[in-house]
Amino acid sequence: MNLSISPLHPSHNKKDFSCGKKLLDDYLHLQAKQDVKKMLAVCFVLNDEIGNIKGYYTLSNTGISRDILPVELANKFPKSYTNLPATLLGRLAVDKSVIGKGYGEFLLMDAITKCFEVSKSEIGSIAIFVDPIDKQAIQFYEKYGFILLPDSGKMFLAMKTISELF
Repeated sequence: MNLSISPLHPSHNKKDFSCGKKLLDDYLHLQAKQDVKKMLAVCFVLNDEIGNIKGYYTLSNTGISRDILPVELANKFPKSYTNLPATLLGRLAVDKSVIGKGYGEFLLMDAITKCFEVSKSEIGSIAIFVDPIDKQAIQFYEKYGFILLPDSGKMFLAMKTISELF
């Protein structure tokens, strides 16, 4: 199977995508196109040579209150920033037909790379944030170094940490 990642396009087949989580399935089927059109998020899809979507993720800018960050991280930034610039990895899902084949990791690494590259020279961002949908998602992100912020339920991976990986 020849797969590639590209921004969501009308030629992609969204209809047959199913990850088994209604919220994530419904987002791709009903909301993603509108969010892209309104510039609320960019949706990247992992698709095969005939346009069938095998996975997707979304990225958008966000601001994170310094109050939810660990003190040691928050103290690294000027106190005048009550909200810090960050990137939101809003959704990430893989079709049931390819679960267990490493495509979730592939999508996550693509998202992390995009976010890091943009943060270096185009749009400031201190970290990538996610709102994990369930315990399985928390475990997935923890494997890649994301840190859970217990009071908010959000997880983050600092750009500084990512820079050490690259």
